[in-house]
Amino acid sequence: MDNAISDSQSCVATINVESPKEQKKSKTKTMDDQKLNERGKWNNKIEFVLSIAGTIIGLGNVWRFPYLCYKNGGGAFLIPYLIFFSTCGIPLFVLETALGQSTASGGLTCWSKVCPLFEGIGYATQVIVIVLNLYYVVVLAWTFFYLFSSFTSELPWAKCNHTWNTDSCVEFQSINTSSQWTTFKNATSPVIEFWENRVLQLSDGIDSPGNLRWDLALCLLLAWIICYLCTIKGIKSSGKVVYFSATFPYVMLIVLLIRGVTLPGAVDGIKFYLQPDISKLSEPQVWMDAGTQIFFSYALCLGCLTALGSYNKYNNNCYKDSIALCFLNSGTSFVAGFAIFSILGFMSYEQQVPISEVAESGPGLAFIAFPRAVTLMPLSPLWSCCFFLMILLLGIDSQFIGIETLVTAVVDLYPNVFRKGNRRELFSLAFVVLSFFAGLSMVTEGGMYVFQLFDYYAASGSCLLFVAVFQSVCIAYVYGYLSLFLDKIQSTEIQQNLYLSSVGLCFGVAPSFVIYCLHSTCSPLETYNSQGSFQKTYLSINSAR
Repeated sequence: MDNAISDSQSCVATINVESPKEQKKSKTKTMDDQKLNERGKWNNKIEFVLSIAGTIIGLGNVWRFPYLCYKNGGGAFLIPYLIFFSTCGIPLFVLETALGQSTASGGLTCWSKVCPLFEGIGYATQVIVIVLNLYYVVVLAWTFFYLFSSFTSELPWAKCNHTWNTDSCVEFQSINTSSQWTTFKNATSPVIEFWENRVLQLSDGIDSPGNLRWDLALCLLLAWIICYLCTIKGIKSSGKVVYFSATFPYVMLIVLLIRGVTLPGAVDGIKFYLQPDISKLSEPQVWMDAGTQIFFSYALCLGCLTALGSYNKYNNNCYKDSIALCFLNSGTSFVAGFAIFSILGFMSYEQQVPISEVAESGPGLAFIAFPRAVTLMPLSPLWSCCFFLMILLLGIDSQFIGIETLVTAVVDLYPNVFRKGNRRELFSLAFVVLSFFAGLSMVTEGGMYVFQLFDYYAASGSCLLFVAVFQSVCIAYVYGYLSLFLDKIQSTEIQQNLYLSSVGLCFGVAPSFVIYCLHSTCSPLETYNSQGSFQKTYLSINSAR
């Protein structure tokens, strides 16, 4: 005791004998440390909401959700989708946003503050984000290619008079009599041939990468440059970009929806979209697809929501924001399904084939079905430019928010290193440059095969589901104080009671549904081939995006 008193007295004495110059130097050092630790905040709630909306509303709403519908029984797919929406999507969305807002940290350091034992969750999410950024930007390169090809008096995929067209190419809109269909039984449209023979120039397989497509490589470089410029100043720059990138796609989607429902055959396509095949619900793969669609379209288990939420004010009502954004995301997917299926119904009508055989899945749906629609409009090059600008904006905000997520996580992990001068910008630049060179493997003649491997294994499916299980268990069962944790975010008693009685229960339900999906039987990976069909090559858990 005496030693402690004497030590404290000696400390006091030491402080008292400091010269004014030393005190000034110590005060200056303290101010520098405070400046170093500043992370910044959103200027207003609109920037936060639009940034989240731009992240979660992307290309998957346009091409993935409609594809899953016709693959898994039309309207029957909405049943497992809505179940996962209420039991997994909303609870985990609120969890990740509130976690970032409460800890004011990115996807890595937030877990060390909550439970250091589960810090590996943060590293897992950032690895997924890195891989996702590598291949997602390739879609933007394809979009730039189509956009630049639209600056012409006649769209290159509207006619069959180009060097990449084959003898089986037929302009179906010029055929009016049913007797001619037997002559063109194996015909293909110029839209499909432009996609396969001009844009992709597919090789025989993944073991034949072929030459580097320099036009696509330049488009890929342009995409990375734009993404870097959007994030060069962190949320100060990205918060302004989303005012346009998150709102303009809705204008074009409504316009294309109106045009689509007025086409012949659109009613049949919409019926196919809404008419359920209940027998599909007995297949585990349908539930697996519904779960992965929710996780991927909501940007769950990627650290994006945590990073964006960390820039909120501590007392922001993130619960209300999260619920509204979840309904906005799923509503957009549902409306986009009407636009897609109305156009698929028209293409089925003109080719006299089942709707499921009209367009390719995944990226092909966006680069075949919708380009076909714009060729039917007056001033088609203008509409094509608007459409692909919409696709570009849908994808580019998801891409640069992914970059911001990774940069935020690393900067929060090493603040003394990257929060000095322009080191944050230099780190972003280094990541962009390395990612560009890594992505060149996907813009070769065999790049589509590499892209599908990344899409199938890297950033969707089982890896997201496993992360969801562990973060749910960590927060709900290991951390334990869920009500106290949310009490720091929600200020009103009504909101607390509502959450603890409904969503709180879902934290026990969500892992159960996720684990059930992981029991899905092994199914073959489908890869694109040069004939436009799909081949079964590998056996693994199906995790299509």
